[in-house]
Formats: sequence, C-alpha cells, structure tokens
Amino acid sequence: MTDIDDYHEQLRRDAHFLCSDQRMDTELVDRLVLQLNRIHPQILNDKEAHRFRNLSVPTKVRLAELLKHLHGKGEEACHEFYRGLHIHAEDVYSSLPTRVTQREMADPKWTYNVAIYPDRYVLNDYAGPLFFLSCFSFVVGIAMLYYYREGETLRCSGPLLQRSAARLSEGAKNVLISCAEVGKQKK
Repeated sequence: MTDIDDYHEQLRRDAHFLCSDQRMDTELVDRLVLQLNRIHPQILNDKEAHRFRNLSVPTKVRLAELLKHLHGKGEEACHEFYRGLHIHAEDVYSSLPTRVTQREMADPKWTYNVAIYPDRYVLNDYAGPLFFLSCFSFVVGIAMLYYYREGETLRCSGPLLQRSAARLSEGAKNVLISCAEVGKQKK
C-alpha cells in the first residue's frame, strides 16, 4: 500500500479480521457506534446508530453491516472508525493486518530486531523484601558463627543470634541456636 492514509482501502482489507476477532465484542462495537454517532452525526445518524446497536442481532452481523456502511460513507468515515478503534481498543488496532504490514514495511527486519525481554523469574512466593532480609540475616549469622567461633565475640553475640533467629524457619532457627549454644559451651 503506497498511501498510509488510505483508510477506505485499509477498512476493506481489515474487515474480515475485525469480523472474526473475538475481542470485537458487543460492548466495544457499541462504544464505537456511540462515538461515531455522538461526535460525528454526519457519519452515523441516530436511526443508523440504533440499528447498529440492536442487541437482537448478533454482534458479528452488526459489525459487518457497520463496516459495510462506513465503507460506503467514504474516507472520513473510515478514518473516524479507525480513530475510535485506536481510542477504545488499542490492542485490536495494533494487531490489524494493515497496521502489521505498515510496521513491517517501515522496518523490513522488524521481526528480527524485536527485543527479547526475559520473563521475570520469581524464585519464591514470599513477601519479597522481607524474605530477602531474613535470608540475609541468616547468612550473616552463619558467617559470624563461622568466623568468630573461637573468639570472645560469640559469647557476646549469643543472645543477639538467638533473638535474630525468631523469624527464621524452624530448621534454620535450631541450627543457629545450637551453634550459639555450642560456642558458649566451648568457652
């Protein structure tokens, strides 16, 4: 397509996609019809808007009739439909076949240049920073026990280590307290 602003042609190409897309539900079609009716009554008058919002007719049929009607109204009507679609359903708008083609024409290597964003891996379902702090405290406690096992500091740090073990799991708490007790008994 040479002219990007040829919305009349774009609507003709996108009509099948729009009618088959599950995201074009009743609510979205009603919002589009209301926008076209209220903001541009020359495109869609009240009688036509009422016809396209009739819930006794299936949504896919109403949408196909709306697209056919807008295609018959001309370039401005098609442009306003795309504008409303962009406002109300940007995900549908960006996945239109003509929009994808325009992106690929703008950058032929678009599919190869897509940045790969790794998924955020969650290692646990705990409370984030609190879990990190408790693990860090545990490691610091073990390091203190290892490096100062023979020194005088363990006797002074025994009550501190016992109190800091309060938020740890049962197994970690037992290891930390038993190491503190063993250090006291050696002195």
